[in-house]
Amino acid sequence: MPVTRFEDLECWKRAKSLAVEVYKISNNGKFNQDFGLKDQVRRAAVSIASNVAEGKERETVAEFIRYLYIAKGSAGELKTQLLIAQDIGYVDQECSSDLRMKVEGLSAMIGALIKRLKGKR
Repeated sequence: MPVTRFEDLECWKRAKSLAVEVYKISNNGKFNQDFGLKDQVRRAAVSIASNVAEGKERETVAEFIRYLYIAKGSAGELKTQLLIAQDIGYVDQECSSDLRMKVEGLSAMIGALIKRLKGKR
């Protein structure tokens, strides 16, 4: 049965969960006081789920793919920002590594969806 709602997409579910986790982590210590990086990290995390949803709502495969690529780009942005947050001591190595693994898995999942959608064209 084809997915008709973005809420049913596993990549959207994971992206939303990741965004919530990023919000919680960036709400602590010095990270919470760095308004610039905190805002960027949160925007990138929210952008992943938002672009998956927006693309699905566009209702054409071409538009969906375009927005999935944007979501993948936001995943790369988030991964970079998490490395920066680690390097300046806002998050420890273990937390950063865990989040980056989630981002990488999510990015791979989005990439697989793009390939599958391209095959249907």
